[in-house]
Amino acid sequence: MNRFLTAVCLTLALVAGADRLAAQDAAAADREDQLRGQMLSPKAFRAAAARVMPSVVTIESFGGVATGSQKGSIGGIRRPGDGPTTGLIVSPDGYVLTSTFNFIRQQPIITVVLHDGTRHVAKLLGRDEIRKLCVLKIDDVEGLPVAEVAPADGLRVGQWAISVGVGYGDTEPAISAGIISALGRAGGKAVQTDANISPANYGGPLLDIQGRIIGVCVPLNPKSPEVAAGVEWYDSGIGFAIPLDGAATTLTAMKEGKIVQPALLGVQVADDDEAGVVVKKVQPNTAAAKAGIEEGDRILSIAGQEATDAGALRRIIGQHVAGDKVEAVISRKEMKSTLEITLGAAEAKQAPDDQPKVPFKLPLP
Repeated sequence: MNRFLTAVCLTLALVAGADRLAAQDAAAADREDQLRGQMLSPKAFRAAAARVMPSVVTIESFGGVATGSQKGSIGGIRRPGDGPTTGLIVSPDGYVLTSTFNFIRQQPIITVVLHDGTRHVAKLLGRDEIRKLCVLKIDDVEGLPVAEVAPADGLRVGQWAISVGVGYGDTEPAISAGIISALGRAGGKAVQTDANISPANYGGPLLDIQGRIIGVCVPLNPKSPEVAAGVEWYDSGIGFAIPLDGAATTLTAMKEGKIVQPALLGVQVADDDEAGVVVKKVQPNTAAAKAGIEEGDRILSIAGQEATDAGALRRIIGQHVAGDKVEAVISRKEMKSTLEITLGAAEAKQAPDDQPKVPFKLPLP
C-alpha cells in the first residue's frame, strides 16, 4: 500500500513538474515571439513604405497670399501651404491626390518631384471640401507607378497603420506606425489612426503592413465645420485618413475640375414627440425654400431614411454633397406629401477669434 501511495505521489509530482516546465516553455516561447515581433516590426514598416514610395511625391509650391493669422503658425505648427508637402500618384497619366491644407495660400506655382528626382510643373484641378482632398495634374507623363489600394471591407480596428511623408524635402520618408483606432468616422468618410501625422504628411498615404494604401492623410475634425479644423490635433494620437477604396466618385469629380461641397438643406428644426422633426425656420434662397418646405412642416424622411430627430437629419444631409437630388417626405396639416429637393452648398465656417482664420479658396484653371 505504501509503495502504491509512493508511486502515485511520484507520478503526481512528475506531472506537476511537467506542467510547470510546459508553462515555462510556453512563456519563453511567448517572450521569444514578442522579441521576434519587435525586431521584425521595424523591418516590416520599412518594407511597407518602400513598396509605396515610387508612388509618393514631394509637392513644392511658391508664392501665394498670407493674411491674418496665416502670417504666423497654428498652435506652433507651420502655416498652411508652407514648405514642401506630400502627394500620392493615383493614375499613370499624372494625376496626384493630396490635401487641400497644402493649397490654402493660393500658391500660383506648383511643382511635383517624383521618386526618381525629376521635377514637373503641376496644376490644381478640383477639390473636395468635405474630405479635404484635391487633385493635381502633371502633363506629358505616362506610365507613372500607382500603389495597390487596400480593400475597405478588409480594414479592421487594431490593425497596423503606417503614415508616410516626404514633405520636409528629405530623401528618405518620414514613417510613423500605429493602429487603426476607428472606422467610419466623419459620417463614414474617414479612418481614425493613432499613427503620428504631421502637416508634412497631409496628402501622404496611410498604409497597411503589406504596403497597400488605406487612405490619404488629412487634417479633420468630425465635430467641426471650420476650415482649419483638425490641424490642432497634430501629433496628438488622433489622425485621419480618407480611404481610397470607394472614393472613385469624388476622385472623378476632382479630375474634372469640380468642387465637391457639403450639402445644405437650409432649415432649423426641433425634435418632437411625434414622428419626424418640426421645421422652425426656413432660410431664404436655400434648397428647402426652393422645394416648398414651410415653417411648421414635419420632415419625416429624406433620401429614404427616417428623420427621427435633429441629429439624424444632420447625419442624413451629411451623407450627401451639394447638387444631390433627394426626396423628402413631409407632413403638413396631417397630410403627407413628397418633395424633390436639390441640395445646396454649405459654406465653410471661419474659425472663431481664438482660432486660426484661413480663407478656403483654391485657384482653379
